[in-house]
Amino acid sequence: MPTQEIDETRATINLPSLDIEIVHRRAPDGSAEQLTLSLRALPSFAVFGEHLDAANPFLLWARMMELAWQPWLQAFAPRLPGPGRDR
Repeated sequence: MPTQEIDETRATINLPSLDIEIVHRRAPDGSAEQLTLSLRALPSFAVFGEHLDAANPFLLWARMMELAWQPWLQAFAPRLPGPGRDR
């Protein structure tokens, strides 16, 4: 039986105390796909969880949204009514 090469894409992210690997494979006959997500915490997931507890996830989310919306807010700021502006 002839062997065909497997189409595979791999992405690896190395964070402090956490390694993340994402692998996407397509079957040689093209009939199926597989997505694998692997997490490895060093030294353990408990230590990584303590780092997350120390951080404020709501503040992180709010800052990310602020950065995402900043170009739109700056674009419309001159048109928005504000203190000292007529409507």
